[in-house]
Amino acid sequence: MYMRVVLNVRKKDVIVLPKNLREATGIDGEDEVMIDVASDKILLRALKPRVVDVDSRIVFELLRKEDSLETKRYREMIYSENVGS
Repeated sequence: MYMRVVLNVRKKDVIVLPKNLREATGIDGEDEVMIDVASDKILLRALKPRVVDVDSRIVFELLRKEDSLETKRYREMIYSENVGS
């Protein structure tokens, strides 16, 4: 699909996307958009998060390892402060 729309830049440098343009591109009222600039061209597109399936066991294991590393780091910091006192 190809559309060409002429829009005005309003006060405070605001551009309002008309409803038909938002509907055609899947942009909703509170969505974030990605803007790419290449020389004199601007490409604006809906920024939609990707939904992925993640094995909860892997996430749990990664969080457990991260917690263990953080705990070790804090213990080392506390130990070095106590030794220096």
